[in-house]
Amino acid sequence: MRFVETLKNIWTIQELRQRLLITFLLVFIYRLGCYVVLPGISPSDIDALANFTNKSGLMQLLDMFSGGAFSQASIFALGIMPYITASIVIQLCGMILPSFQKMQREGESGRQKLNQYTRYLTVLILILQAPAYLINLQVQVNGAANGSTLQLGFWTVVYLTIILAAGSMFIMWLGERITDRGIGNGISFIILVGIIARLPGALYYEFVSRLPGASGSQGGLVMFIVEVVLLFAVTVGAVLLVQGTRKVPVQYAKRIVGNRQYGGARQYIPLKVNAAGVMPIIFAQAIMFIPMTLAGFRGGDSGFLHAFTDINSFWYNAIFFILIVAFTYFYTAITVRPTQMAEDMKRNNGFIPGVKPGKKTAEYLDAIMSRITLPGSIFLGIVAILPAFARFFGISQNFAQFFGGTSLLIMVGVVLDTLQQIESHLMMHHYDGLMKEGKIKGRTTGQAY
Repeated sequence: MRFVETLKNIWTIQELRQRLLITFLLVFIYRLGCYVVLPGISPSDIDALANFTNKSGLMQLLDMFSGGAFSQASIFALGIMPYITASIVIQLCGMILPSFQKMQREGESGRQKLNQYTRYLTVLILILQAPAYLINLQVQVNGAANGSTLQLGFWTVVYLTIILAAGSMFIMWLGERITDRGIGNGISFIILVGIIARLPGALYYEFVSRLPGASGSQGGLVMFIVEVVLLFAVTVGAVLLVQGTRKVPVQYAKRIVGNRQYGGARQYIPLKVNAAGVMPIIFAQAIMFIPMTLAGFRGGDSGFLHAFTDINSFWYNAIFFILIVAFTYFYTAITVRPTQMAEDMKRNNGFIPGVKPGKKTAEYLDAIMSRITLPGSIFLGIVAILPAFARFFGISQNFAQFFGGTSLLIMVGVVLDTLQQIESHLMMHHYDGLMKEGKIKGRTTGQAY
């Protein structure tokens, strides 16, 4: 079989074999740390936190990204998300502040400075998030009906904050080691492992709930098979969204230097249908957290705020969809710059057949991006709100998270990037790739999530 032959080829390459083993070892250490509970936390405290997490869609999302460490009160409870938040802030600063733009143009030295700033900002975010997590843990434990109490004094919060911050920084260190000595982008791979770790439990729970005789069972095993088929179809659609490109032909003029001819070849500029990646969903979720925060200050979610705090409500998903479409256009306009592309093309004696170089080329590229961004943004918005549709048709909260949203897009993107790196190693050593025809294309955006 071709699959078995491919595995043999992977194991034959010593460098690739070592990288895979190192990746598996570091991932095992990460998963082991997810079950190391914070000092002073009892099993009853963990049960109270888990019950609260299962009732809240937002908390379930955070728990998914942490691989279950959030609901386990683990030393890795805050996961890698504070680092992702810091990275997003630094990226936005690079788009707005001239000083950060200058560092981006300085090459390796500028990249090291930006990484250092990202680490500092990560520590600051952890210092703010860790006490909030501990206070929430205390509130949930003391509000539980099992009679357990948890009192966290000032110094207890301080040293537990240090432990939580150290745990997240250790995860970041593991991710960097995977990037340097393993396969794929380490930070992205850790997020992928955290998401996939929740899939077997969610799949088993959904299977048991569909068995005849189970409470609330509807449709039986036939419905469960239909759900798995639909999940596969949604995943295929997400792959098409991540890899979809519009190829714009570019012709380079011929140049004669001595006895050699340069240029004259036709190449293509791949304009991605979804150039913004998962960033619009992340921005939209950040905006949708505001009503939840206001509801918390008011002490309830009645009236107007209720429609925007229930992730299953119509108005929440409608506004969420509109924000994703708007942020897709916004982020694409910032990251994809047709004017700069036209100038670079003109500098290298390149032109689009039938289009004048310079301003006309920039307008042509901008028009193409506007056309392909519209269906891409709509498809991205549909993928983002698919979990709500899944819950509407009776799919459990845990399993519905895998039908779309940030988690599905991250899984698809990271898997494609990792397979692309493995395939490049195989091709480098003159082996066939992972696919019989064609090559695997990753996101090629440089995003770490």
